[in-house]
Amino acid sequence: MIGPVVSGLPVLSPVMLVGQAPGAKEGPAGKPFAWTAGKTLFRWFASVGLEEERFRQRVYMAAVCRCFPGKNPKGGDRPPSPREIESCGGWLQREIELLQPRLVLPVGKMAIALFLPPAPLAEQVGRQFRVEKHGIAMDVIPLPHPSGASPWHRMEPGLSLLRQALQQVDAHPAWRDARTG
Repeated sequence: MIGPVVSGLPVLSPVMLVGQAPGAKEGPAGKPFAWTAGKTLFRWFASVGLEEERFRQRVYMAAVCRCFPGKNPKGGDRPPSPREIESCGGWLQREIELLQPRLVLPVGKMAIALFLPPAPLAEQVGRQFRVEKHGIAMDVIPLPHPSGASPWHRMEPGLSLLRQALQQVDAHPAWRDARTG
């Protein structure tokens, strides 16, 4: 993987967002979701009451892996390998233990897979799950990855399921606490 390590602000929050891994632009920017996917993601959160700057100040942002995995020879970013995910797993575990989030928002299949059993996105996005992870009980509301390379969130059923997921986020007490902060 290629440094630097990218992380969000050290925010004490009842809400934790978990992304996959930084892209090539996030390292130089020094923050997660700093490029095209971030613009989409922050439009989603603005629709439920938190503009980007307030989101970054009020929601803890973590990731499956903290460094850019590099480019995929077939195009796009290379997904982190199982070994890389395992190597970075202790950081996320400790963050969950310390923060004890009431609401976790995993973004994309790789992040969702850390919290839920494998299933198609259409069976996960738009639903809320109660899970226990590292001894902490939390609600999980999966979101699709906001990548421009994936049309899933821009066409049905993804479009409606994303809308439903954002409504669930908006109604969650932890989100309301983070929003009013």
